[in-house]
Amino acid sequence: MYKRESGGWLKHYDFLLLDMICLQIAFLLSFVVLGRWMNPYSHILYRKMALYLELADVVVVFFFDSFSGVLKKGYYRNFVSTIQHAAIVFALFVLYLFLSKEGQLYSRLSLVITFILYIFITYAVRELRKREMRKQMENGSKASLFIVTTGDVAGQVVDRMLKNNYARYRMAGMAVVDNSVIGHKIHGVDVVADASTALSYICHTWVDEVLIVISDNQPYPKKLIDQLIETGVTIHLNLAKVSNTSGKKQFVEEIGPYTVLTTTMNYASERQLLIKRVMDIAGGLVGCLLTGIIFIFVAPAIYISSPGPIFFAQERVGKNGRKFKMYKFRSMYMDAEARKAELMKENKLCDGKMFKMDFDPRVIGNKILPDGTKKTGIGDFIRRTSLDEFPQFFNVLKGDMSIVGTRPPLVSETELYELHHYARLSIKPGITGLWQVSGRSDITDFEEVVRLDREYIDNWNVGMDIKILLKTVAVVLKKDGSM
Repeated sequence: MYKRESGGWLKHYDFLLLDMICLQIAFLLSFVVLGRWMNPYSHILYRKMALYLELADVVVVFFFDSFSGVLKKGYYRNFVSTIQHAAIVFALFVLYLFLSKEGQLYSRLSLVITFILYIFITYAVRELRKREMRKQMENGSKASLFIVTTGDVAGQVVDRMLKNNYARYRMAGMAVVDNSVIGHKIHGVDVVADASTALSYICHTWVDEVLIVISDNQPYPKKLIDQLIETGVTIHLNLAKVSNTSGKKQFVEEIGPYTVLTTTMNYASERQLLIKRVMDIAGGLVGCLLTGIIFIFVAPAIYISSPGPIFFAQERVGKNGRKFKMYKFRSMYMDAEARKAELMKENKLCDGKMFKMDFDPRVIGNKILPDGTKKTGIGDFIRRTSLDEFPQFFNVLKGDMSIVGTRPPLVSETELYELHHYARLSIKPGITGLWQVSGRSDITDFEEVVRLDREYIDNWNVGMDIKILLKTVAVVLKKDGSM
C-alpha cells in the first residue's frame, strides 16, 4: 500500500516522538532551574499538565503540519518554525489553565522557563536528527526506488535524485531502455536491466517504487508500464511526458526534483498508516506478552514430542519483494522441509504457488495407524488453535509484518507467480487477512486467494482491518469449539 508523501502531517513521525521527549525534558528542567528538586509527576496538578502538554504538542503537529519540509529548511527557517510551533503549544496550554481555573495554582515562572528551554532543546534535536538523516542519503531509507530511463538523460536523472533524495529512497538500480549497458554504473547507481529484462528484475528484487523519466525524443515504454501496473508496483511518471495512463489510483506529487503522476493500486494517508502502525505496535506488545505465557506451556510439549528448537524461522517474501525471517512455534518435525517435495502430489493447490494438505504427516504427532485411523498430537493442536502464529507478533513489532495483511509467501512460491500475482506483495504481509477469514480451509484455488487479497488492497481502510480482526477472533473460537 502506497503512502502519499506530499502534504502529510506525520511525514517524519520520528520527529514528533523526539519533540514529545524534548517537551518532557524541558518540563522537568524548569523545576531544576527554579531550585525545586522534586518529582513533579508526584503532584496531580503537574502530572495532568505534563500529559496535557503532550496532547497539545500532538494537536499542533496534526493541524499545522509542523514538520512539513523539515529536511529542506535551513537553520534560520527551522528555528522560526520551532518558535512558531512552541508558541501555539504555549497558547493552548495557557488556554487550558484559564478554562480549567487551575492557572493560579501552576507556577507561571515554571511555565515560561519550560517553553524557553523547549525551544532550544527541540531545535537542537531537530538539527541533529536532520544531520543524521542526511548522512543516510548515500544508502537511502527503507523505501527502495528503481529508475527506468534512457541513456541520454540517465546521468542527469541519477544526479538530480541523489541531490534531492532527502534520505527517502535506497537506489535499487536502473534500467536504460534504449541501450544495453547492463553492468555499467551511472553516477554510482548500477545499470541492472534494459527494456527486455526490467520487468523480470523488478518482480524478483526488492523494489518499492519505480520512477520513469524518459528523454523528450523517446516515447514512454507503454508495454512495460502496463505490465508494472498489473504487478501492483507503485509507478511515478515524469509529468513532462505524461499523456493518458491507466491505473487504479493516480495523483500528482514530487519525487526529488520531478513532478510526477503516481499510479498505484491504493494509497493511504499518513494518518491512516499511523493508526495502523499504532494498532500493530499495541497488538504486537500484547501478542509478545501472550507468546511468552504460551511458551511456558507449549515449549515442553513440543520438545518432548520432537526434540529440537521450539521456534521455527523461515525466509518469506514481504512487501514489494523484501525478504525477512518469519517466526512460528515449531509444529512440524525437524525434517519437514526435506519431506515437502515428496508430498507435493497431495497439495490441494496443485499449481505449487501455495502448499496445503488436509492431513500433513510432517506435523508433530500426526500419524496414520494400521487401521487407517488418523492420530494427531501437539503440532495439530497448536496449528488448529493458531497458537503457532503468536511468535509472528515479534515480526509485527519489528515492522516486517502487520497484524492484518496478506500472508507472506515462500521465495520458491513467488518464482511461480504470474504478473498479476505480484500485486499481493504490494502491501506489508499480515498474521491474518481477508482470505483467511473467508474460509481458508475451503479455498483451494490460488486465483481466489489473489482475488481476495486484491480486494483487500483495493478497498483497505482502518475499519476494514478492525472487521477482519473481529472475524479472526470468531474463526479461532469456532475452531477451538470444534475440537
